[in-house]
Amino acid sequence: MGLALASKRVQPRVPLAALVAATFALDVLWPVFVLAGVEVVRIDPGNTAFTPLDFASYPWSHSLLMAAMWGTAAGLVARRTLRVARAGLVIGALVVSHWVLDLIVHRADLPVWPGGPRVGLDLWNSVPGTLLVEGALFLAGIVIYARTCPARDAIGRWAYWALMLVLAGAWVSGPFSPPPPGATAVAVVGLAFALLVLPWVVWIERHRASPGLRDVSTAGSATLRNKT
Repeated sequence: MGLALASKRVQPRVPLAALVAATFALDVLWPVFVLAGVEVVRIDPGNTAFTPLDFASYPWSHSLLMAAMWGTAAGLVARRTLRVARAGLVIGALVVSHWVLDLIVHRADLPVWPGGPRVGLDLWNSVPGTLLVEGALFLAGIVIYARTCPARDAIGRWAYWALMLVLAGAWVSGPFSPPPPGATAVAVVGLAFALLVLPWVVWIERHRASPGLRDVSTAGSATLRNKT
């Protein structure tokens, strides 16, 4: 989420919901594949210190090769639909960035390609280390977005900070919560969370300033003044 928020500064004319969807894309595909029986996750308390999930098989959503392919597809769609310069590159990079960030925290369970070697730097086996590294990235994104797209009204302010608190609370409570009842519950909650976050993000952006749109408006006003 932190990268999606920070990316608004790089591509202010790309909707925040598109940036967030790109960042979460692999984690939206994953529960779909789990529910379809294509990928497998097991509940294994102690698998790592931060999460009880054992990602037994997820080559189609979380291998580096497939992340690159999903990123390429998302980038092409973004380029065609958003019609914003470099939008496709940013969206595609955000999709792949998910795998790179997962590489830091996961144990050696991330496939490089389906059936290939598995890698991971295992930060999740340190709760303090995970909170420090992931928390720093999340906080940086929060601050960058707040400065780049200031609130235009109270809704923009409070809806934004409420979502950040919900996300932070869900993330911080993870290692201290009881294990989920099963893989199906994990997948369903993951999809439901995405369906909650994306409309919330759209609502927030409607009540915050957009530098890209402001630049267009300013340019238009300047052109009008020059003509008169």
